[in-house]
Amino acid sequence: MSSYLEASARERIRMLLDAGSFTEYLPPAARFISPHLAQLDAPVAFDDGVVIGAGSLQGRRVMAAAQEGGFMGGAVGEVHGAKLVGLLKRAIAERVDAVVLLLETGGVRLHEANAGLIAVSEVMRALLDTREAGIPVIVLIGGANGCFGGMGIVARCANAIIMSEEGRLAMSGPEVIETAAGVEEFDSRDRALVWRTTGGKHRYLLGDCDAIVPDDIAAFRAAASDSLQRLAKDSVALTLQELEAEQAMLEHRLAAFGRHSEPMQVWADLGIAQPAQVPMLDAQAFTELAKPRRTGANA
Repeated sequence: MSSYLEASARERIRMLLDAGSFTEYLPPAARFISPHLAQLDAPVAFDDGVVIGAGSLQGRRVMAAAQEGGFMGGAVGEVHGAKLVGLLKRAIAERVDAVVLLLETGGVRLHEANAGLIAVSEVMRALLDTREAGIPVIVLIGGANGCFGGMGIVARCANAIIMSEEGRLAMSGPEVIETAAGVEEFDSRDRALVWRTTGGKHRYLLGDCDAIVPDDIAAFRAAASDSLQRLAKDSVALTLQELEAEQAMLEHRLAAFGRHSEPMQVWADLGIAQPAQVPMLDAQAFTELAKPRRTGANA
């Protein structure tokens, strides 16, 4: 068993794809670094914190990218975002079978502010263009930094999201919420609360992700392959019907759970008899318990 959480971006992407199939584009030797960080005398990375390239997944040709959480928490800057956009555009040009994004990021780099925000918007547009071209996009989330900020929105634009229990997905991080609204609103030091609110199990129950897997790269590989096989049979472009279904799910969620301040109250409303036991269940036992109770499962 190889931990996804503990692996680096390159380890994840090489072990996820078929052995020996990955070819990296713009590797560290190319030295595409952020000009903004250099001007601020901040540390730089020769790949700007993201690994991109092509390979195969169970024999299907894919483009893949993995954000490096060890460099600025995987935060997005101008060059980082441009590499992702370029990969998505190349995926369309080469008509690959899918794009797989291994996301681990706290959002946009404060050092690059507007440039980073623009980069995220361009990634979002490129992802939707990829879907419109009939190429599915699959997102994997299981790194220590989670997936937050604008890239959290990017993730939800994908066709499928696969998470581990250790992964987290949200728009704003716990520290940001606490800073803006106070510790009474959200205590970022309460790690159990943080994971109950933004972690993979809660996201699965709310219908925000499609599968929960153990913290194992092989498990992510199997789930990504299953998603690719399923999506190959369906239309993957974003439609008005899909947007309306998503809106209906969100309206239902607010009406049903908007009064709650504790995720376990939501789990209880979904019919889970012992919600306090949910964090203790392994991925398989949790999925068996949660699948018939999750919201938006058919959305």
